Amino acid sequence: MFLAQIVAARVPSRMLSTFVRNAELLKFLTVGAIAFVTTSVLFFGLKWTVLEGKPVTANVVAVLIATVVSYVLNSEWAFTARGGRARRHEAALFFLVASVGMVINQLPLAVSSYLFQLRTPHVSILVENIADFVSATIIGTLLATVFRWWAMRKFVFLDPVRPELELDEPVSETRA
Repeated sequence: MFLAQIVAARVPSRMLSTFVRNAELLKFLTVGAIAFVTTSVLFFGLKWTVLEGKPVTANVVAVLIATVVSYVLNSEWAFTARGGRARRHEAALFFLVASVGMVINQLPLAVSSYLFQLRTPHVSILVENIADFVSATIIGTLLATVFRWWAMRKFVFLDPVRPELELDEPVSETRA
């Protein structure tokens, strides 16, 4: 059995209908969770090693890599029922939206680091890392996710293709 069938067999029918109605959002959030973990691991890995003292740069690199992963998963899985654009046009729009999302994602970290000076030597290394985690990983990601959900559906992945009714055929009011 596929994982989806196993899960569907164990979920109460009332909840299952809610999951089915919101399948696209749930897939988008799953892709977001994967991108979140990717970003977090890369951000702290880079920040603590090769980009020590450059938290915004480390976060930009981490978000860029996670964005590529996100595009592949969103286009091939989360928004697979949508379409209508050429792949390169879709990709260009995706990365434009992701770029705006990345700017949104960086704003809380930049404010925390440079405006509030939550950096060593002004604060302890523990406070700095907690501030970076909360501002970049939590607040920045949440703000960017809300924007991306709206923009992906509005501009990148168009509404699902629906067959148009033939205008020449009369529409029947009753069903057989």
